[in-house]
Amino acid sequence: MLQIEKVDTNNKKQVRRFVKLPHRIYSGCAQWVPPLNIDAYNQLNRKKHPFHEHSDVDFFLAVRDGCDVGRIAVIENKPFNRLHQEKTADFYLFECENELDTATALFNTAFEWAGARGLKKVIGPKGMGPLDGYGILTFGQEQRQTMTMLNYNHAYYQHLVEAQGFEKEVDFISCNLPADKFKIPDRVEKIAERVMQRGHLEVKRFRNKKELLAWADRIGRAYNDAFVDNWEYYPLSQREIDFVVENIMTVADHRLIKIITHGEDVVGFLFAFHDVSAALQRARGRLFPFGLPDLLLEMRRTDTVAVNGMGILPGFQGHGGNALLYSAMGKTLLEFQQFMHVEMTQVAETAEQMRADLKNLNGVEYKNNRVYRKRLG
Repeated sequence: MLQIEKVDTNNKKQVRRFVKLPHRIYSGCAQWVPPLNIDAYNQLNRKKHPFHEHSDVDFFLAVRDGCDVGRIAVIENKPFNRLHQEKTADFYLFECENELDTATALFNTAFEWAGARGLKKVIGPKGMGPLDGYGILTFGQEQRQTMTMLNYNHAYYQHLVEAQGFEKEVDFISCNLPADKFKIPDRVEKIAERVMQRGHLEVKRFRNKKELLAWADRIGRAYNDAFVDNWEYYPLSQREIDFVVENIMTVADHRLIKIITHGEDVVGFLFAFHDVSAALQRARGRLFPFGLPDLLLEMRRTDTVAVNGMGILPGFQGHGGNALLYSAMGKTLLEFQQFMHVEMTQVAETAEQMRADLKNLNGVEYKNNRVYRKRLG
């Protein structure tokens, strides 16, 4: 018999069941990368995760004959709804065995939850912050997940979601740029040179991690302001900005963080990270005693770098900032003499300029994550 169980986030045993379910769903899957336990548990911690300070989230488990077989989180992002004058709920952390009745029971619970709050539409997968990956992976399951920045799921998930009446909202493409084809086009380099000659914008190079951390607050403010025209945007609280920046800085190599400055202000940024997904798989969610040292070693071993996060403040778009960032990052990657692959993750199809940039950089689309929508009633 199938039952849906609401998770009491103060019940450590229930929380652990919710967090550990994906480890069984993806048992034996060579492409799935487990999140770090500290991150997974924080999402259900209403005191630690800043999203809970302004919005509502509930978590549900599907249980069949005493065995956990699925899960889902349902979210009312109140700042988003106020800004966009929407009545939208989001679903996230959906995991399920390949059984339609299980998925249907989970989504019916989500629809009832949303309806009881007067919400008229459900969108997802869409999480509790900008570092949470978007969408259901609709192609690219044969590729290993890039760290935990990008959602991964079995191929059958697409059918389970679409069977509930969901339709496409937006696609996020990820591109691979093999080293033998990775070259900043001459046109881009010339634009970058002209921008530098005008002296209007500059690229900041960080000499060490300490110097990067000194700029963290300004980077956080720019991150919050850069995506105001994006479909998923909502104004982050100061606690959320600090939370995002802290997570970025924890895994950042100062050489792979590029910012554009206008005077003393940050007006653009590009974040790249060593892909340590292989070490995360070996860690199985645990940083200690061996996970953290292995992650640090993997930063030296990996031949892949993941670019996940690029933005220009609206008032400075169209001034050559993109070319400046690409040129600076391209030179840095060549200096490393380590990387064979560059992955540009989760570029929305609505980001027309960046999609055009990826084609100019010889990017090959090899993963797609789709966000879905369903109107209620």
